[in-house]
Amino acid sequence: MMGLLALLLVQAAGATEQAAARPCSAAQIAEMTAPAETPYRLTCRAVLTPVTQVRRRILIEGAEASGAGIDCRGGALGVPGAATTTATPTVFIASRREGEGWSRPADIRLENCILHGAVRIWGMGAGGSMRDLLASSRTAGHTAAAQAAAPTRITLSDLTFAATGSIPLYVGPGVTGVMVERPRFTGRSVSTAVYLDAESADNAIIDGVFDIRTGREQIAVDGSARNRITGNRFALHSGVLRSRGGVFLYRNCGEDGVIRHQTPSDNRITDNVFTGAHWLWPRAVVVGAREGNRRYCRDDAGWPFGSSLDDGDHATGNEVARNTVRRFGG
Repeated sequence: MMGLLALLLVQAAGATEQAAARPCSAAQIAEMTAPAETPYRLTCRAVLTPVTQVRRRILIEGAEASGAGIDCRGGALGVPGAATTTATPTVFIASRREGEGWSRPADIRLENCILHGAVRIWGMGAGGSMRDLLASSRTAGHTAAAQAAAPTRITLSDLTFAATGSIPLYVGPGVTGVMVERPRFTGRSVSTAVYLDAESADNAIIDGVFDIRTGREQIAVDGSARNRITGNRFALHSGVLRSRGGVFLYRNCGEDGVIRHQTPSDNRITDNVFTGAHWLWPRAVVVGAREGNRRYCRDDAGWPFGSSLDDGDHATGNEVARNTVRRFGG
């Protein structure tokens, strides 16, 4: 009887996540494409035209948005050249706190878009408050809890990211199952092009082109596990005095007091091409890039697990193979 009840609960949850998987009406698309300062709450699947430009920010939040998506068919999201911040991404895919639990979106799809600005995907900590994330990190089951609370199964297909300052693709704590296929990253970022944050897992970045000016490495794998980064081309834009990295794996111990439980392990970084690497410090892929070398690493001290117990990266089981590195000027 209990087994049947559990099955019914799982089926009900799946039905809730899929409830919004329906086409957008003409009225909904008209509202989404109309000028407005507030984000448009997307809960359906929109198919646009190649000449459509959606200047309004998009919010995909909670289980009621599951199954939602946009096929731009070559059209654009965001405002060309407008600076984006962490608080004002072009597309925000987020979970929402509900009582003691979380309402999360699943099975989201964005495809064939020119995306001006940034996509942010968040679970715990969405909305700017770190209290839930901080409290959860002080429990032994934090990784599982963060993943259960976060958005999952998100496909970003054939997107051109035209970055305008903030990180163009941020995959937040606990987010799982993000498939990024055939992306193109252009423009500029003050930080990285892609950030895979703590406790996230099972994401993929495949067959992409990274031709973006970044303040740091191209992809940060921060306490994120079992990801695939394969078949991409990275232009690192190094110079005589400038060395920019490709893919860095580390665990950002203690930042904001949040304990990092998961290590950057069991990732596959294969068959990528890195051009414009520095002659002396190519740094195409760096496994264990920090090893506790940050001033805030002790800010999470006092707990018997994760980075509170040990500040090391502990990047193990990673496959780094068949990558090609070409120095600048060569």
